[in-house]
Amino acid sequence: MTSIKQVQITFDCAEPERVARFWAEALGYVLPPPPEGFASWDDFDRAAPAEHVGPASAACADPTGVGPRLYFQRVPEGKVVKNRVHLDVRVGTGLVGEERVAALEAECARLIAFGAVRLRLLRADGVNESCLLMQDIEGNEFCLD
Repeated sequence: MTSIKQVQITFDCAEPERVARFWAEALGYVLPPPPEGFASWDDFDRAAPAEHVGPASAACADPTGVGPRLYFQRVPEGKVVKNRVHLDVRVGTGLVGEERVAALEAECARLIAFGAVRLRLLRADGVNESCLLMQDIEGNEFCLD
């Protein structure tokens, strides 16, 4: 029996390219080059039929090939409820106490500059270490962990 070795995480969103750029900045990922024959993704989008407003999808990937590819697809409906699945961005691994909180807060400030929203800090409770709840630029929840 074959086991699956790779996974892609797909986001439904209104503006795929904008969300892809946010997550590329957040995770140090890279956007793929435009298709052959196009100097940029904007050139590719301009070549699409007039009824297509903006890119229908976008992606970003870990330049080392270790992390999963993130794929963003345009959908007509907006986000209305809490995510059932979310990303944990592991910025505090190995850190505890105030040193961990400081690392979470520093990354939070960096991501806010790209349009993220800080929701709240959950302090360590004796079982779990501190984490910081956030939203990306379209309201998708994620944790700085």
